[in-house]
Amino acid sequence: MKIDRADVIVTSPDRNFVTLRLQTEDGIVGLGDGTLNGRELAVVSYLREHVAPLLIGRDAHRIEDTWQFLYRAAYWRRGPVTMAAIAAVDVALWDIKAKAADMPLYQLLGGASRDGLLAYGHASGQDLAELFDSIRQHLDDGYRAVRVQTGVPGLPSVYGVASSANATAGTAAGTDSRYDFEPARRSDLPVQETWDTRAYLRHVPAVFEAVRSEFGPELPLLHDGHHRMTPIQAAQLGKSLEPYDLFWLEDCTPAENQEALRLVRAHTTTPLAIGEIFNTVWDYQTLICEQLIDYVRSAVTHTGGITHLKRLLEYAAQYQIKSGMHGPTDVSPVGMAAALHLGLAIHNFGIQEYMPHGTHTNDVFEQSYTFTDGLLHPGHKPGLGVELHLDAAARYPYQQAYLPYNRLTDGTIHDW
Repeated sequence: MKIDRADVIVTSPDRNFVTLRLQTEDGIVGLGDGTLNGRELAVVSYLREHVAPLLIGRDAHRIEDTWQFLYRAAYWRRGPVTMAAIAAVDVALWDIKAKAADMPLYQLLGGASRDGLLAYGHASGQDLAELFDSIRQHLDDGYRAVRVQTGVPGLPSVYGVASSANATAGTAAGTDSRYDFEPARRSDLPVQETWDTRAYLRHVPAVFEAVRSEFGPELPLLHDGHHRMTPIQAAQLGKSLEPYDLFWLEDCTPAENQEALRLVRAHTTTPLAIGEIFNTVWDYQTLICEQLIDYVRSAVTHTGGITHLKRLLEYAAQYQIKSGMHGPTDVSPVGMAAALHLGLAIHNFGIQEYMPHGTHTNDVFEQSYTFTDGLLHPGHKPGLGVELHLDAAARYPYQQAYLPYNRLTDGTIHDW
């Protein structure tokens, strides 16, 4: 079953997405997500100029061989651009194979290990009243777990906190409406924000105390530190949050220095989730074998596809570490569907991040996955269960967009 077409589709319905569309000689179409938020065109060039020409004439059934060919034969390995491009190919090939078998993809991965996937949503607020309203809305929407992000007194904007200030992106562009999607803002230059770690560390524990008091002990609560703390600061936060029984503390410190998590782990029992900016199993070696984390945060889209992330999660399972796959709106519905099929099949699933896409995105990408009573399911259609409508995609050309960046109050560039 040979590949005879490889097209890279760039569309920006509510934000920018990169989709690889492979087609076989007998007309079976497979989709893969290659979106790399804020660096989308780098993956587009890698796919169009270097990868797509290599796929024509290859046997679409040889997924493992194609993965190894794209990874090992390029000599320049790893990195987000390379691994997003490989992921796009890999997921498209799995989509084709499952459609050829007339099965939903998870059946080819071993079948379902559970009835549905526990999902968490993103609740936030500049103050407690706004935060409580957001949590209540998420509970009304059916979520059984919520990530809690809060404004910090003295800081005009903070990562993950929805406000009209973020309304320059996505479907909220040009309006004053609340914007709960990730803040990739459409602009020629990235927006500068200000950060103060000490103010944050003083404020956050009191917020979680208030949330627990209002919503009780049973609701799973998550929090994202977004790489902004040193290891000792992360240890301090983890310890101060222990009374509030977090489901996890995410990205508490930049984890390129994997050994830094030893210090954090030694000082707190708060569960730790790491890895949304990681791209390969090798990024996790120390973290997994020394059991320094509890959840793997990588996305299928950014970690070499289903083939590689499944291998990574099987390694993690040996150490009782679970999945917590990255699932913001900069992962397209194609990437989200791939995560759901993988999450349904693996034994060590933990939780799935889930932010609903905007209405324009849903017009471009028709989806079969569902969210019911707090659980996601990929659906029962053959393949991924996602269809790309090319005419709709063409109505939304690429628009320059960047994530913000941080400076400390003294002007020093800091992790965003």
